[in-house]
Amino acid sequence: MSLTFIDLFAGIGMFRIGMEKAGHKCIGWVEWDKDARATYESMHDTKGEWTENDIRNVTGTRIPAADIWCAGFPCQDISKNGRQKGLAGEKSGLFREVIRIIREADEVKKPSRLLFENVENLLRVNKGWDLFRILSSLDEVGYDAEWQTITSTECGIPQNRTRLFIVAHLRGRDTRRVFS
Repeated sequence: MSLTFIDLFAGIGMFRIGMEKAGHKCIGWVEWDKDARATYESMHDTKGEWTENDIRNVTGTRIPAADIWCAGFPCQDISKNGRQKGLAGEKSGLFREVIRIIREADEVKKPSRLLFENVENLLRVNKGWDLFRILSSLDEVGYDAEWQTITSTECGIPQNRTRLFIVAHLRGRDTRRVFS
């Protein structure tokens, strides 16, 4: 079954590559960095897709309806190499924009699933409270969430990079668990 998705915090489109390999169709994307936008447009056929430069300008009324929103929100404030401000940081705090957009959206525009990716340190930054805040925020807007860390070597990639994935589903639409 082919699903539609929107690529938030798109970067150069790695979520998109995975989603398209799985047979899904991108209908829109958001990316603020001009160089990343140029790379994204050169790597992917974006003709006719909805797009926005800044997640802060996206509204729940203007975003197109899609089955899934993918969001690899900025990790700079969460990463071990950063200042570890977590969600209080200017960049990583942009996660809250996704919650704002969901709150603004009517039931038709709310995606059945949300897929987030970030660095493993999200488990530890601010003693784990930021992950708790994310899961609580998702619960407040009607999503049940599960999470799991996945190391790139588990996916056949010859490097040892661990990422945290959060999958959330809108209550009442889809209750299948993803991680076992």
